[in-house]
Amino acid sequence: MRLLKNPVSRLLLVMAFSAVSVLALITLFIFKEGIPLINKVGLLTFVLGTTWAPSDGQFGILPFIIGSLWVTLGALVLGAPLGLACALFIVEFAPKWLSRLLKPAVELLAGIPSVVYGFMGVVLLAPVIRGHFGGPGMSVLAASVILGIMILPTVIGISVDALQAVPRAYKEGSIALGATRWQTVWRVMLPAARSGLVAAAILGMGRAVGETMAVIMVAGNSIQVPRSLLDPTRTLTSNIALEMGYAMGDHRAALFATGIILFVFIMLLNGSAYWAVGRQKT
Repeated sequence: MRLLKNPVSRLLLVMAFSAVSVLALITLFIFKEGIPLINKVGLLTFVLGTTWAPSDGQFGILPFIIGSLWVTLGALVLGAPLGLACALFIVEFAPKWLSRLLKPAVELLAGIPSVVYGFMGVVLLAPVIRGHFGGPGMSVLAASVILGIMILPTVIGISVDALQAVPRAYKEGSIALGATRWQTVWRVMLPAARSGLVAAAILGMGRAVGETMAVIMVAGNSIQVPRSLLDPTRTLTSNIALEMGYAMGDHRAALFATGIILFVFIMLLNGSAYWAVGRQKT
């Protein structure tokens, strides 16, 4: 309590609580606007319904949930192994000068606007998919590839920190017992950093779930349950962004209710990541 007598400490405390208060107000506003529609329609009908026709009073978001899962899992399948491989190279195999160059370069990827990724997907990726695999090009596959690239900074950054947090004695002991460098990485480093690597994948997944602009540009935005990677789809975030500008009444409330589902899903992912990081520290 003595620290609170310091004016600087009190100022910092007020700033910290103001940030938390803003987040709490946003959360309360979303729930206030969306809960009445969920109560009116029914949670199961809202989440498991397959028809989205707001003008007819039908608010089923299952196609958007499945679309989000397809795109997110596709991004994770592409981005997580590549991100882990990059992190291993930076920490264990790259020369020091190259490691010092690569890590800031990877972090710069996070500063590129998502609309740039989407534009590159429209101009370069979609025509390749359309020409070689068929379909309209704007599809689950295109969105998964773009998001897989976009989550790389998150996956690589956290994976590098997790690998660097492994005690040096583990590596030295393994090499002293006659293990090769790769055996040390595979049998010692990766198991020891497992919780941090899992957290990297989960946070990368959360980044993919919340992305909007790039997905709008490359996913096709078709309101249907995708049957294959080449089908167009629409995600939860895309639906909110595309329709909020003209939505009224129950339609607008349904979009806020969609935000509640998305909010709960991302909170579960973030909670899982913090739990994984906590396990690594213990």
